[in-house]
Amino acid sequence: MSEIHPNVKRVLYSADDIKNRVQEIGKQITNDYKDSKDLVLIGILKGSFMFMSDLVRSINLPKTNVTLDFMAISSYGHSTNSSGVVRILMDLKSNIEGKDVIIVEDIIDSGLTLNHLVELLGSRKPNSLHTAVLLRKKDGIKIDVPCRYIGFDIPMVFIIGYGLDFAENYRELPYLGELREECYKK
Repeated sequence: MSEIHPNVKRVLYSADDIKNRVQEIGKQITNDYKDSKDLVLIGILKGSFMFMSDLVRSINLPKTNVTLDFMAISSYGHSTNSSGVVRILMDLKSNIEGKDVIIVEDIIDSGLTLNHLVELLGSRKPNSLHTAVLLRKKDGIKIDVPCRYIGFDIPMVFIIGYGLDFAENYRELPYLGELREECYKK
């Protein structure tokens, strides 16, 4: 394992743990969508970019049109808690009507943001709409949003690394770690 950043209290999942779990999810998606004609993965920026990149490379659907699109939303700002107010900063470039769609999200805390996205994208009439979430804080869920693919269930701590940030820092860490409280409780 690479050197642990001094602001990381503990590593929850190593780079190998993440790689193995993402490959398992990719195999599940490959099996579930083997009869699909059009599969669209929608990455929610910025946090999901590493997960999305590794996930799409672990999906093997040679007879399916697999395309990628992205949305950028905001519900955190520089806080450690979701505000529940979702702002669309960048919308999809493609039409998802009649296509199988998987929303690829980094983390589900309360479920408020993902619920909003599911409602919004569902109104665009996809053939199917499911979610792939790298991390889920089960104890923080306020709205039960169905998650078909879940990487890891985690405790109610602030996680950084593997694309997840605090105030735009720490995304580059190859592991998922708990941020030391003194870094955000100033």
